[in-house]
Amino acid sequence: MYTKQQAGGAPVGRGAPSQSVALAAMMFAVAMTFIDQTIVAIATPDIVDELGLSASGMQWVVNAYLLSLAAFFALGGRLADLFGPRRIVVVGTVVFVVSSVLCGCVPRGDFALSWLIVFRATQGLGAALLFPAALAVVVAVFPVERRGRALALFFGVTGALTAVGPLLGGWLTDWTWRAIFWVNVPVAVVALVLTALAHVSDRRRDERLDVPGAVLVALGMGASVLGFQQASAWGWDSAYTWICIVGGLGVLWLFCRYELRTAHPLVKLAVFRDRAFVVDGLVLFFAMLAFVPLFFFASVYAQVSLSASPNQAALYLLYFFVGFALASQWGGRILDKRGARPTMKLGCVVGAVGFALWAGKLTDLSMHDQWPYAGLAGAGIGFILAPASTDAVNRAIDASYGEVTGITQTIRNYAASVGLALFGTLLTHAMTDNVRDTLESHGVPSSAAGDAARNVAESVTGSGDDRPLSGGGAVAQTVREQMAAIRMDFAEANQYVFYGMAVALGVGYLCALRHPGGRGTDEEATKEGAARG
Repeated sequence: MYTKQQAGGAPVGRGAPSQSVALAAMMFAVAMTFIDQTIVAIATPDIVDELGLSASGMQWVVNAYLLSLAAFFALGGRLADLFGPRRIVVVGTVVFVVSSVLCGCVPRGDFALSWLIVFRATQGLGAALLFPAALAVVVAVFPVERRGRALALFFGVTGALTAVGPLLGGWLTDWTWRAIFWVNVPVAVVALVLTALAHVSDRRRDERLDVPGAVLVALGMGASVLGFQQASAWGWDSAYTWICIVGGLGVLWLFCRYELRTAHPLVKLAVFRDRAFVVDGLVLFFAMLAFVPLFFFASVYAQVSLSASPNQAALYLLYFFVGFALASQWGGRILDKRGARPTMKLGCVVGAVGFALWAGKLTDLSMHDQWPYAGLAGAGIGFILAPASTDAVNRAIDASYGEVTGITQTIRNYAASVGLALFGTLLTHAMTDNVRDTLESHGVPSSAAGDAARNVAESVTGSGDDRPLSGGGAVAQTVREQMAAIRMDFAEANQYVFYGMAVALGVGYLCALRHPGGRGTDEEATKEGAARG
C-alpha cells in the first residue's frame, strides 16, 4: 500500500518508483513509435519490388498506421486513466511489437497488401495506447518542479530518434527490409524489463469506459485525417476528399455534443475552459504543422535536389535535430523557472526565422551551407514541444494526466496530417508549374509539357501512382536531359513549403501572446478551479 504522495508526483513509500529507470523505460517504449514514423519510407522501394505492390497500395500501408494512430489516441489516454498507465504501456508495447513481427513476416502473394495494411493498423493502435500512457507515467513520477526538465529529455531524445529511422532503415534494408520491423523486438524487451524494474504504481479510476464516445472520436478523426491524407491523390476538387473531411469534422462535432451530456465522458471538455490549456494546444498545432511534415519534405529535397543517398538525407536532418535536442533541454529549464509562455514565444520566433532563412538557402543546392538555418529551425521547435505539452498537463483542471496527454497528442497528430496534406499540395502545384515552364522553354509543346510536368511532380512528391511520362519518347528524353534544371525546380518549389512553415510558427507566436503566464503548478490549478466555481 502507498501511504503518501509527492506534490504533483507519484506515490511514495514501499515500492516507490525509480524516476530515472521509469524515464528510461518510457523512452525505450516510445522510441519504437518514433523510429517507425520514418524507417519504413527508406524500405518502400524494396517492399514494393519484392511483394509486387503498386505505389498507391504502398501509400495505404503508410496511411493505415497514421490513421489508426489518429483514431485511437484519445482512447489510449482514457484507458490509461481507467486501468493505470503502466498496464497500458505494457499492453501497447506488446500490441506494437507483435504487430511489427507480423509485418516483417508478410507472405508474398495476393494477401500481401491486405496483410500489411491490417498489421500496420494494429501497430498504430499499439502506438496510440502506448504514447499517452508513457507520457502519463513520466508526468506522474516527476514532481512539478522537475517535470519540465524530465519531459524536455523525453521529447528531445525520442524526437531525435525520428532522424535515426532513415539511417537505421538504410543499414537494415541492405540485409532485408523485413528487419525494419523486427528491430522493434529488442527495443520492446528492454522497455518491458525497465518498466518492471521501475516499480511504477498504477492508480485506476473506478469509472466506465465511454464506448460511444470512443467510436465517435475514432470515426471522426479517422475520416477527416483520411480526407487530408488522400487530398493530393484524389484532388481537392474531389467529392470524396470533402466527404471525408467535412463528414469527419461533423462526427467530431457530434462527439463534443455527446461528451458534454454523458456522466463519464471519454474527454472532459471542461478542460478547454482554461485559456492557458487552449493556447498550449494552439501553439502545439501550429508547431506540428511544420515539425512532422519536415521529415518528408527535407528528406525528399535532399535526395532529389541535392542528389543525396537515403543515409546522407538522414544526416542532413541531423542538423535540425541537433538544434532541436539542445533547445529542448534549455526550454525545459526555462519552463521550470518561468513557465511556458517565454519559451513558447522564443521558440515560435526562432523557428519562424530559422525556417525563413532555410527556405532562402534551398536553391544554393549545398547541404553543408544550410546547417545553421536547419539548426535554428530545429531549436525553435525544440523550445516549443516539451514546454507546451508539459504546461498543458500542469494546467488541466479535474482531468487526469492520461486524458490530457491523449488530447494533446491527438492535436499534434491531427496537425501533422493537415500539414502533410496542405504542404504536399502546395509542393506538387509549385513543382508542376516550374517543370512545365522548364520544358516549354526547351521546345516541348504546352499540353505535352503540362502532362509531363504533372507526372514528374507526382512521381517526385509521392502524390501519384506509377505512370509513364505522357507525350512520347521525345518528351521523356527532354525530361532526362533537363534533370539538373528539374532538381532546381524542386528546390524552388520547396521554398514555398519552408516559407509556409515559417508562417505557421508566426501564427503560433500570435497565439502564445495570449498565454496568461505562470508555471501551471498544482497550486495555481487549484486556485483557478476555485475561481471558476
